[in-house]
Amino acid sequence: MSVVAATRGLSRTVWILIVARAVNKIGAFTLPFLGVVLAVEFKASLTETGVILAVFGAATIPSRLLGGQLADRLGRRRTIVLGLVGCAVSQLWIALSHALWSAVLATVLLGLAFEIYEPPSQAMIADVTEPENRPAAYGLYSAALAGAGVLAGLLAAAISHWDLRWLFVADAATCLACATLVALALPADVRRAATDRQDVGHQLERSPWRDKRLLLLLASGTVFATIYMQLVIGIPLTLLEQGVPKSGTGVILAVSAAVLIVAQRLLRVQKLDDFRSIAIGYVLLAIGLLTSAFAHTLLVFVLAAVLWSLGDLFLLTRYLTQASGLAPDEARGRYLAIFGLSWGIATTIAPLTVTQLLKTSGPTGLWLTSAAVAAVLAVLQPWFRKRLAGR
Repeated sequence: MSVVAATRGLSRTVWILIVARAVNKIGAFTLPFLGVVLAVEFKASLTETGVILAVFGAATIPSRLLGGQLADRLGRRRTIVLGLVGCAVSQLWIALSHALWSAVLATVLLGLAFEIYEPPSQAMIADVTEPENRPAAYGLYSAALAGAGVLAGLLAAAISHWDLRWLFVADAATCLACATLVALALPADVRRAATDRQDVGHQLERSPWRDKRLLLLLASGTVFATIYMQLVIGIPLTLLEQGVPKSGTGVILAVSAAVLIVAQRLLRVQKLDDFRSIAIGYVLLAIGLLTSAFAHTLLVFVLAAVLWSLGDLFLLTRYLTQASGLAPDEARGRYLAIFGLSWGIATTIAPLTVTQLLKTSGPTGLWLTSAAVAAVLAVLQPWFRKRLAGR
């Protein structure tokens, strides 16, 4: 099955969302430089920089929840445009700031707008895609982000030789370009009749937090997201510990992105439902982590990256498929927003687990522990099936 065949049946709306998100991602190379800009351009101390970045990270959590609420109340397209314009305004504000207090306010605003895009875009994909095609749709979405992320890194390396403020100007431009594409090309948000709005109002009053299935999926997804973030944070530190050249991190990231793109056809393997796919994903992830635990050369780390990236391919897409499948149509944005909190939690937890495990048991202990957790989750999928699918 070719990649084209794997994506057959996806609507024009899905392709527009994918292209728009890729354009936005290509410009989204400011975040790694935000701390540098605060320290160099605004003379923030190391402590001040850390606090400001922590506040930014904390602001992204209500940002995602806001995106879910607005997606269900205001409409998908309007919410996407609002989030992108908010990011553009914040980034231009940072670029034009001349005092630290101004840059701090802009950074907080950026955090509050940063995740608004995700819930409505993920919900819209589910809205227009049949359940059997959602893994391919979400897989292509992830692959586009991975490919755009590699290009973003190259652009960041080129533009960073100039004034760093230009990074934020360039990112703001891609946000506005993305917002324009979404506003002009996506179908308008549907206005519901009065009786429909009343039904939707009743749905909105029912808090997704009361859905025990969603909370169970959030817990499981948070464990996966934490392992994923441990790889992002821990692999560069592991390479340093093993004496592998710093350029090795770039090679591994490029290989990982290539795997996510090339292996899309695996998402359409017949007779694999969400739970079987997630079990396979965790097995591949565990093998990749186990390989990392005993790797000492770049070649072996690349092999490990291929394995864990194949696992991530199944897990990233199928978790989104499960979350969108649990939600009523009128609450899908909020369901996906709550599930997406797994990444905010993981981003907070992973730096602590990585540094503590590296300190106490070294790279081998870090990756063996992570592999064991992945293996346990693979074994537990029949248990999750009973509680999430009712069979």
